[in-house]
Amino acid sequence: MKKLERLLGADPDVSHYTAYVGAGSPRFYLPTVPELANASFGQVIVMTRDLEARERVLAALNKVFAEDFEAVRARVQRLQNGPPVSYPVMFRVLGNDPQQVRAVAEKVRQVFKADPATRDINFDWNELAKTVRLEVDQNKARALGVDSQLLGNTLQTLLSGVVVTQYRDRAESIDVVARAVPGERLSLEGLEAINLRTANGGVVSLAQLATLHFELEEPILWRRNKDLLMTVRAGVIDGVQGPDVAARIDTALAPLRADLPAGYRIEVGGDKEESARSQGSIFKMMPVMAFLMVLFLMLQLQSFSKLALVMLTAPLGMIGVSLFLLAFNQPFGFVSLLGTIALAGMIMRNSVILVDQIDQDIEAGHTPWDAVIDATVRRARPILLTAGTAIFAMIPLSRSVFFGPMAVALMGGLLVATALTLLFLPALYAAWFRVKRPAAVEAPPVRHVPPSLALAAE
Repeated sequence: MKKLERLLGADPDVSHYTAYVGAGSPRFYLPTVPELANASFGQVIVMTRDLEARERVLAALNKVFAEDFEAVRARVQRLQNGPPVSYPVMFRVLGNDPQQVRAVAEKVRQVFKADPATRDINFDWNELAKTVRLEVDQNKARALGVDSQLLGNTLQTLLSGVVVTQYRDRAESIDVVARAVPGERLSLEGLEAINLRTANGGVVSLAQLATLHFELEEPILWRRNKDLLMTVRAGVIDGVQGPDVAARIDTALAPLRADLPAGYRIEVGGDKEESARSQGSIFKMMPVMAFLMVLFLMLQLQSFSKLALVMLTAPLGMIGVSLFLLAFNQPFGFVSLLGTIALAGMIMRNSVILVDQIDQDIEAGHTPWDAVIDATVRRARPILLTAGTAIFAMIPLSRSVFFGPMAVALMGGLLVATALTLLFLPALYAAWFRVKRPAAVEAPPVRHVPPSLALAAE
């Protein structure tokens, strides 16, 4: 960690940094995922001078970790907006037996490795920890007068310690712990030499009562809804979205899911799960929103045919949304979905204005053909101006990291849909209501009067 701090301190692109050892940083903003205390874990929060400097520091750190820290599993990532997730691609393996869960998770990891867009594939737990198990000979203990509870309390006091009192420093209380000195409690060689007092006042060593066994055990077992789980996690390369990679891996895991033993399953996590959860909160209200939208449109139009006509123009915005999101390399995520929903209302508003103007012209005595053309011509200017105002208002917001995709979706959808509405809706109205061009009225023939007759008339 000190070497990394020296490198960051000497980098001119770094404005300042904060290092944490043994645990992660405090949750200084919402998408941060808190890290549990771990003696072998460290985290550094780096603030660069600008966005270009951030990319240079990112590339430099990746190179340093690849060349100088081969034994360290390091991860360099940008701080992102959105729901808090540890890794963009995550799959949970759930079951009962830790060994079986580990075996299934290893197969899932192989599927991860087959996808070229994944990197830094790892598990949330996997390594076995060394442990010492104490096996007590109860017959010898009873013969020597050593109670099992007394044995446990003595070892707890010597090795871990017990709180005997508290020391108050102003508003803070500090525990005072009594335990053996480090030379005795941290040495396995001296563990068997620990003396225990018997019930009759004698003293025996721990080696006379128990045998030490060196074993490996699971250091931590994660559970979800009472099921044991292991999470396979991976990052993604630049320019790729986590939900897209997760969708490909989810499809590739179908054969593995079919061969899973009873009681074992594989679930999707990461960005894909959080994105589905965020969109689900919107879709819960969609029936109510759709009902209210249809209700107000029906009150205005008072015709099922015109209602269907107006609603058919709403999908026109998806053409511009798709084009602009691809052109500006923006993801179609939660905020883009919000912009698309709002866009549908804007498009239908323009359609209602145009249909209402056509109906007013027909009521004023215009022929349906002339009403369609004249209404479109008269309403084109205000519709284009209002659309242009909304588009230009979204330009500053398009530079935002969080709201940028929503602004781009609104700009593209409104630009393309407005132009298509002025062309598509009049044609659809004429086709729907069978409006035809009126037949041309022939002018009466002109009679030529001979000059002689004209003079006679004078």
